[in-house]
Amino acid sequence: MTDSTAPAKSGGIRDLGKMFGAGTSGARQFGILGALVLIIIIFQVLTGGKTLDPGNVINIVRANAYVLILAIGMVMVIVAGHIDLSVGSVAAFVNIVVVIALKAIDQAWGAGDSALKPVVVTVIAIALALLIGAIVGAWQGFWVAYVGVPAFIVTLAGMLVFRGANQWIGNSTPQTVPNYFNFIGGGYIPDFPPYLPFSNGTVILGILAALAVIWNELRMRRRQREMGAASAPVWVSGLKLVLLVAVIAFATFLFGTGRAGTSFPIPGILLVVLVLIYSFVTNSTVTGRHIYSVGGNWHAAELSGVNIKRTNFFVMMNMSMLAGLAGVVYVSRSLGTGPGDGQGWELDAIAAVFIGGAAVSGGIGTVIGSIIGGLVIAVLNNGLQLLSVESDKVQVIKGLVLLVAVALDVVSKRSGGRSLIARFRRPGGDLDASPTLTGVINRPDVAPTGDPAEASARPSSTTPNA
Repeated sequence: MTDSTAPAKSGGIRDLGKMFGAGTSGARQFGILGALVLIIIIFQVLTGGKTLDPGNVINIVRANAYVLILAIGMVMVIVAGHIDLSVGSVAAFVNIVVVIALKAIDQAWGAGDSALKPVVVTVIAIALALLIGAIVGAWQGFWVAYVGVPAFIVTLAGMLVFRGANQWIGNSTPQTVPNYFNFIGGGYIPDFPPYLPFSNGTVILGILAALAVIWNELRMRRRQREMGAASAPVWVSGLKLVLLVAVIAFATFLFGTGRAGTSFPIPGILLVVLVLIYSFVTNSTVTGRHIYSVGGNWHAAELSGVNIKRTNFFVMMNMSMLAGLAGVVYVSRSLGTGPGDGQGWELDAIAAVFIGGAAVSGGIGTVIGSIIGGLVIAVLNNGLQLLSVESDKVQVIKGLVLLVAVALDVVSKRSGGRSLIARFRRPGGDLDASPTLTGVINRPDVAPTGDPAEASARPSSTTPNA
């Protein structure tokens, strides 16, 4: 009787952790989500209710969307065992090229307003940003994957090269774009009749999100039944759905009841789409499994037939493409660019990934966890600004938060990889049964072959047993 009761309880806790990823990493991210909620509550009290004011919540999403976009790409880079220090400079380089191109298109289009003009210009800007980002990423990915230069060195060089290129092309002077380009970075879901005290578009979006959450849970349970796999008790799924739907309803209320003319921001829509796409890529595709394999144990991945060079090339190129997209979102919101664009962006993105539960040694991390980590930083910045804390003290606090997050990961590894939440599970739980975690912790002491590109896939400085 005791044995049958304990698994049910631990299974419930494990299922809640799987909302943000499996195993100990998921438990850590579940803890980060709790930390985010706690930070919001603290600032809500200290600021007298300003933190959860609809206008402030909308501003948090609009002001931090570009960092969260960068975090999506950065988590894939870090999971693969690399780091990218160039994303801020790449974004700035893309910004200046896109702005100059858009100004030329605007002049060539001629005077007069056209309903088609903003759409065409926005599509061209996004396509150009992705193209330039892909070229830059292919350049850096080539050096990392096929020449064998460590990503740290390649992207450090890229940070200098593309920062200089931004200032060279733009003559170190600010550049502006037309006001109609504001939609993708500063626009909102348009409202429509009947006009009510809340945004109809935001309410519809909230209903669709709630239905999607319910459908996904039911589909997952059905697939588990068909495969004969163990599933969480019904009450656990029901509790999870109640909590998620309640969160969606509250968020819908906040975004839908802001000042007139506002609603859920367009950069938020773009961010949601990217989260869905990259969560699918990392969790349900061969490419995603290869990224985790290379980061967890590159030698075992090679023996399993994983093309390490192609995987490393992909994560570097993908990161630069998302940096270009983040740059366009930033330009659209600020309606301009300058030589200071992108400074410190890479640090915020890296901090978001590690706070969100990624492992320093690679192989562990999720897109959702990185978004939660980014929101922790965003709410922290916003709350401290509402409290009129000086910028130097804000930097100190952010640095300490990052240090604590990474220290928890290191301490967790030393103690056998069991987080605080994981200690409530039965012995021999997720950690013992997870080949990914086992591979990370017990990575074999195997020297790479003579191929320098293969060696750079897992630098010796980040290999525990090297």
